[in-house]
Amino acid sequence: MEQAPVGKFLLSRLLSLVPILFGTSLVAFFLIRLIPGDPVIALLGLEANDDAIAALRSSLALDRSLPVQYLAWLGNVLTGDFGRSIQGGRQVFPLILGALGPTALLAVAALVISLLIAIPAGIVAATRRDTVADYGASFAALCGLSMPSFWLGVLLILAFSIYVPILPASGYVSPLVDPLRFLSFLVLPALTLGTALSAATMRMTRATMLEVLRADFIRTARAKGVPWRRVVWRHAFRNAQIPIVTLIGIQMGQLLGGVVITETVFSWPGIGKLTVDAIFARDYPVVQGAVLVTAVLFVFINLLTDVVYTLIDPRVGLQ
Repeated sequence: MEQAPVGKFLLSRLLSLVPILFGTSLVAFFLIRLIPGDPVIALLGLEANDDAIAALRSSLALDRSLPVQYLAWLGNVLTGDFGRSIQGGRQVFPLILGALGPTALLAVAALVISLLIAIPAGIVAATRRDTVADYGASFAALCGLSMPSFWLGVLLILAFSIYVPILPASGYVSPLVDPLRFLSFLVLPALTLGTALSAATMRMTRATMLEVLRADFIRTARAKGVPWRRVVWRHAFRNAQIPIVTLIGIQMGQLLGGVVITETVFSWPGIGKLTVDAIFARDYPVVQGAVLVTAVLFVFINLLTDVVYTLIDPRVGLQ
């Protein structure tokens, strides 16, 4: 099949993102308004008089119709203005950027832990099929898929912050300020997320490795006397990487927007906790901006995953 030039491929993918992001902006804008509660009342309190409520509602442009509010917000976003937080009056975009840093650090650490656990376990399970190692790895993966991440987080807090108090239960400090203390705060939430991710990655690694190990070229390599370790790592695992990379790309995108519970449990000041706090405060601009930025990052990570395919296996091509 003829392969498309890289520039043309990227342009077509970027254009296909436009309706996705437009739909995301609609959902982000209108869904938060379906939640019971009034941001004006949340800000002024129940004892506020009608004049104060009307004045604040007008200053926040909440007295306009929803379509007018949406179009005004979308127009501002296209110019880089995400508005101001209702609660603190700060610009929304700097708030989101400040929260993305901790989330990105947590996501990368969790992904590294996941790969360190899942790839070796999946390969061992595939190369030793129907043995104790295979059954043990499969059972551990099943437990990881079945256990909610918040429950695992609570268990880790009980184990390493209460019964054996060697790690802090929650908190955050910038790695630029105190790297060692930052790592102590990072361990438990990263281990919580990484363990949950490793279950799916391990199952995918095992399944794809089993499929590749049945291929004719593997039997040919074995017949030629190629060492088993070289067959596994250089031939089998290399050809099993594309489905694994697909899953990792999806997981990385999900991590940016799916760390809500973990960040809340461990008081990690990332995009998930920022969104939850904004929802409870009925801070519409922050929720809308956080959801939209997360969606943009998610689709761009998927785009990057497609490009990485060609680096792993040029036969895939940009089609």
